Amino acid sequence: MFSLFFIRRPIVACVLAIIIILLGAVSFPTLPVAQYPQIAPPVIRVSAIYPGASAQVIADTVAAPIEQQVNGVEGMIYMESTSATDGSYTLNVSFEVGTDIDIASVLVQNRVAIALSQLPEEVRRQGVNTDKVSTSIVSVLALAPKDPARSPEFSDLFLANYLQISVNDQVKRIPASATPSSVRERTMACASGSIPTSCEPGA
Repeated sequence: MFSLFFIRRPIVACVLAIIIILLGAVSFPTLPVAQYPQIAPPVIRVSAIYPGASAQVIADTVAAPIEQQVNGVEGMIYMESTSATDGSYTLNVSFEVGTDIDIASVLVQNRVAIALSQLPEEVRRQGVNTDKVSTSIVSVLALAPKDPARSPEFSDLFLANYLQISVNDQVKRIPASATPSSVRERTMACASGSIPTSCEPGA
């Protein structure tokens, strides 16, 4: 029998076992995450901004037309939306596990395009974004100066703008990464003109 060969030759069996372990240890870090079973349903996020509008106005003029068109898109499980008082609108559309997220993104984007004509002019001018997002947090990073003694020199506003200008774009280029988000996100609003002369903190 085949197994009898290794029983009579334990050294050969040990050598083969060690080789298999080494090959597995070498190849494990190179395995892409996509080869693991997909547990969380893919999510497509639709976001828009209506400056100066209240949450109720956004729900009536932005959320209603978009959700009316997106509802019932092929493969959708459920959707949830948020209309905030800062003029932002977010719609998360969850699809069945195993759905191709690229196809789901195209389907949602086509539905949103149908609803664009019903949205306010200011919303269309700002743009309606459709992005692929992940519901699970892959990594949490903290930005801080190398010298702890210089921490008071860097405010939350400065760090948030540094992330927006220098870090976020590079993170988006990482393969299979979703859109990065900041916990305490603030931006610097500059006065319009050929040369910015003044900047004020913005929410």
